[in-house]
Amino acid sequence: MTDSTLSKNDQIILLLRFDAELYSSLINSCNFEGRQIINFETDDDLIDEWQSKNLNVVAIISKSDILGKYGVNLIESLHKKDLPTVPVILIGKHLDKNLRKIALSAGITDFFTRPVNFEHIEKRVNFLIDNWADLKANLKTKTATAYKTPFGKRAFDVFFSGLALLGLSPVFLFVYLWIKLESKGPAFYYSFRVGTGYRVFKFYKFRSMYVNADQRLKDLKHLNQYNIDAAANSDKQDTVTNDVETLCNDCLSYGKCQFPLYADKVRWCEKQYIDSRKTMVGSAFIKIKDDPRITKIGNVIRNLSIDELPQLWNVFIGNMSIVGNRPLPLYEAEKLTTDKYALRFAAPAGITGLWQVEKRGKGDMSEEERLMLDNTYAQNHSLATDLKLIFKTIPALLQKENV
Repeated sequence: MTDSTLSKNDQIILLLRFDAELYSSLINSCNFEGRQIINFETDDDLIDEWQSKNLNVVAIISKSDILGKYGVNLIESLHKKDLPTVPVILIGKHLDKNLRKIALSAGITDFFTRPVNFEHIEKRVNFLIDNWADLKANLKTKTATAYKTPFGKRAFDVFFSGLALLGLSPVFLFVYLWIKLESKGPAFYYSFRVGTGYRVFKFYKFRSMYVNADQRLKDLKHLNQYNIDAAANSDKQDTVTNDVETLCNDCLSYGKCQFPLYADKVRWCEKQYIDSRKTMVGSAFIKIKDDPRITKIGNVIRNLSIDELPQLWNVFIGNMSIVGNRPLPLYEAEKLTTDKYALRFAAPAGITGLWQVEKRGKGDMSEEERLMLDNTYAQNHSLATDLKLIFKTIPALLQKENV
C-alpha cells in the first residue's frame, strides 16, 4: 500500500544501509513533517518488511553509488516484487553525466553526493512525496535500452551450461570436499559484478584462499630475506592498525568497505586483495615461496581454471553467457561510463571472450587494448563468432598468463 493522501504520521520513509553517523545526522537535520523513518541493512530485509507488513512507503533513501549493490540494482529488485513505484533517492560518491543517464533510465529519482547537504535532501524528499502523484504520471520509463540475448544464443547457453554442470558435478563435489577439508570456511564465494546494460549480479567462484589470508601473509613477512627493512616498516604499521579495520582511500568516506567478497558470513576486501597482488609482483618473498594466502587446492584449481566453474551457474540462470565481455567489479565499471567505453556493456557478459583469445601469444595487453576489443565484440558478436571463440579459448587457457 502506498498512499500519500493519508496522514503524514502514517507515511513511511525507508532508509537503506545508513550507518549510525549518517542516520543520526539525517534524523537531527531533516524535518520530514512527522513521517516515520525506518532503516534497513539490506534490500532483502527492506522488501520483506514492506511486503509482510503492507507498509505505506512513500520514499526510499539508499546510501549507495549508482552502480552499487543498492543503486540501480535496487530498482530491479523492487520491480521483481511488483512493489509500488515510489521516489528512490541515492546518497553516494561518484556522479557524472553518463552515470546520471543510467540512473534516470533505471528509475532513480535523484542523487546526492557526499558530504551531504541535509537541507537540500529535506526539501527534495518532501517535495517529491507531496507531488508524487503528478510527477509519476509524467515519468518516462525507459526499459528498452537493456540488451536482450538472442534466442539462439540463449538456447545454446542453457544447453551448454546445463550439460557442463551435469557432467562436471563429480568435479564440483570433489573440489567442494577438498576445500572444506583443507581449510575452514565456505567452499564458494561471490562478489558483485557489472554485466550487460550495467546490471549488477552475484558472480560465483570456488574459494582458493584461506579466509584469514591477509593475516597469514603478515605473519610470514619475517621469512623475506630480501626485504627485511620493508617488512620491519610494515610490521610497525601493522602494530598501529592491528585492531582497526583499515580502509582504502575509496572507502574512507563511506566508513566501510565498498568492494567486498562474500561467502556466508565471511567477507574479504576485493580491492585490497587486488592491490596487494600488484604490490607484491616481483617480490623475492613471493618468488621464493608460494603465496601463503592460497590453499593447496587453490593452486590446483587456479592453474586449471577450475575456480571459474561456478560461473556456469551464472550462465544457466541468465546473468552471463558462455562468450561475451568479462563482467567488471563495481569500482572498475564506474570508470567506464563515457560513450567511448559504454558500448562494451551493450554486449552480453561472458566467461570467455575476444580479448582472452587475442591475448594468446602477445604477452601483456594494455587496458586500452582490452576495452577496444570489448567494443569490437559488442559491435560484431554472433552465434557463429561465439563458436569460433569457444574453440580458440582452450589453447588460450593453457597460457601461463591469467586470462
